[in-house]
Amino acid sequence: MAIRLVHYINQFYAGIGGEEKADIAPFLAESLPPISVQLQKQLGDEFEVVAAVVCGDSYYNENEASAKETILGFIKEQNPDFFIAGPAFNAGRYGVAAGSITTAVKEELNIPAITAMYVENPGADMYKKYVYIVETKDSAAGMRGAIKSVASLAKKLANNEEVSPKADGYMAQGVRKNYFAEENGSERAVKMLLKKIAGEEFETEYPMPTFDRVDPQPAVKDVSKIKIALVTSGGIVPKGNPDHIESSSASKYGRYDLSGIDKFTSENAETAHGGYDPTYANTNPNRVVPLDVVKNMVKEGKIGSLHDYWYATVGNGTAIASAKKFGEEIAEYLKEDKVDAVILTST
Repeated sequence: MAIRLVHYINQFYAGIGGEEKADIAPFLAESLPPISVQLQKQLGDEFEVVAAVVCGDSYYNENEASAKETILGFIKEQNPDFFIAGPAFNAGRYGVAAGSITTAVKEELNIPAITAMYVENPGADMYKKYVYIVETKDSAAGMRGAIKSVASLAKKLANNEEVSPKADGYMAQGVRKNYFAEENGSERAVKMLLKKIAGEEFETEYPMPTFDRVDPQPAVKDVSKIKIALVTSGGIVPKGNPDHIESSSASKYGRYDLSGIDKFTSENAETAHGGYDPTYANTNPNRVVPLDVVKNMVKEGKIGSLHDYWYATVGNGTAIASAKKFGEEIAEYLKEDKVDAVILTST
């Protein structure tokens, strides 16, 4: 008898729509969406994808408790032996929802559960300690490989085979297992050191997380005497998005002239961001970048002056490496113009 499996996906992969349908409540799909069919093909006859549960990304994250309860109810009705969510790639809200429901299924239904996403997805850090999260590329361009990796891990788990992060492509969960080694710790450590000195490849037995550490600048003593700049990852760009900044996984940022602009309006600016409902930002872009307030404070003498340009990109799914590059380049502009402080806004 085939292993009964339920698949969880968001509104986009269910073919319902994008951001405009992100508030859709959970439901059981009448037929398997194409992504679930792909998963079935990779899993083969050993599994049967018996149902697909769909929920909008915004709905789940804004109503987590009730959404989780409803979805678990749908899943229980199918009497599954296995559960898979995603892949979510680098879609933040999708990743958080996939991690949350996968964890709930594992804990409450006590069946194997897997999800998949990009390593920088916020859902990865939140849930990788609790469930298997297969590492994917940052976009759906990596769908084929992601589905293949998920299916491969599912088969091994179903057959009670031994798995490991390195061999099976899931994110390390911080689980350490004791074993008897042929060499003692000091011998292994010296060998690693010699390899490092010789420039050879080696693998530490105790990998440590790496974090950026940025020392805060001294507090501004008198705001009325400084020059301030406006920088945003909230996607506020000139009307028409002249630089075609992507709505997700941005590959660029824009530098835009503020000459003659006292405030943003729906006529001169808009958001390029694809990770939130743009309605209110497009109606009044100052909600994301407070140009109107800053200009008024400059006129009132509360702020010394405003930098002649604003800088904008989209933070939705943008890789950390890209964000660092943008920040370094923007900082050079700001230093050149002797900017003293930055108002950095998001969404």
